[in-house]
Amino acid sequence: MQITKVARMLAAARHMGPELEQKSYTVMALLDGGMLRRHKSWLKAEPPAIVVATIGSLSQLLEKQILKLDSLRVLVVDEVDFLFKSSKQLSSLRKLLTSYSSCNNRQTVFASASILQHRRFRHDCIQQKWTKGDVVHVHVNRIMPMPACLYHRFVICGRKAKHQVLLSLLQSDLPESGIIFVGEQSEKSKKSGQAPSTTAVIDFLRASYEGSLDILLLEEDMNFNSRAASLTDVRKGDGYLLVSTDIVARGIDLPETTHIYNFDLPKTAIDYLHRAGRTCRKPFSDKKYYVTNIILSEERFVLQRFENELMFHCEELTIETQG
Repeated sequence: MQITKVARMLAAARHMGPELEQKSYTVMALLDGGMLRRHKSWLKAEPPAIVVATIGSLSQLLEKQILKLDSLRVLVVDEVDFLFKSSKQLSSLRKLLTSYSSCNNRQTVFASASILQHRRFRHDCIQQKWTKGDVVHVHVNRIMPMPACLYHRFVICGRKAKHQVLLSLLQSDLPESGIIFVGEQSEKSKKSGQAPSTTAVIDFLRASYEGSLDILLLEEDMNFNSRAASLTDVRKGDGYLLVSTDIVARGIDLPETTHIYNFDLPKTAIDYLHRAGRTCRKPFSDKKYYVTNIILSEERFVLQRFENELMFHCEELTIETQG
């Protein structure tokens, strides 16, 4: 939805330059859970120049031959490292790259903030015929993965004090808007009927937080309409505290976010990088932005490993909590 909106803004610019033909481009969004019949009639009535899709929705139309990629000129695969790690989407992605379209007839762009072992990845791209042989690796920021105006902090506390520490941080930081990342609920916890950690954090903040920011929830188990409604509320322009799992860690563009709180540490340094990347997104801004980690004493070595891998320094904070 976010990418489609930007694509339509760009496509609406009819004056492409004096030397180029003046025309507009139709942009079609294929979202999971969409109506096949509606997509079919749209494709027949007005074939789009640009399609923005999830792997699942695109594969569904290709398998039913409602959409064909015979005339595909450019294929962009965003968050490519995540998709290649997803067993659910890997088979569909490989078919998209090799069966439904040929790399010889298109330009292929693989994008992510975190393509590890890029030389090996580039070799695989050529060997597997995902791309042509003349692959170019483009670094946007070769040296520093983290922006210089992003400050990293941590607070060590006991497990039972984490909610109160979070509240104290919100009261002292006064963020314009913030995202609170909570770990995914384990399968064991789900089967035992326990409430997810996101619910516990949301309930605590709604009972204890007295600031002016709206408290909103976004997690994977929510249906599409609920997720869309939460993001619409976030983008209304008022300040927000968004409690979320890693579903928000990649790609979501919320430029008003000034503070990230890792209520639970992410599993990997790459996940940390993507969570931190949800803030500090206003171009040319001289503001300070913060990522704050609420950790147990035994988790300090994990955070140090992230610091070494991503080349940033994390400052320890001491928080006095009430009660």
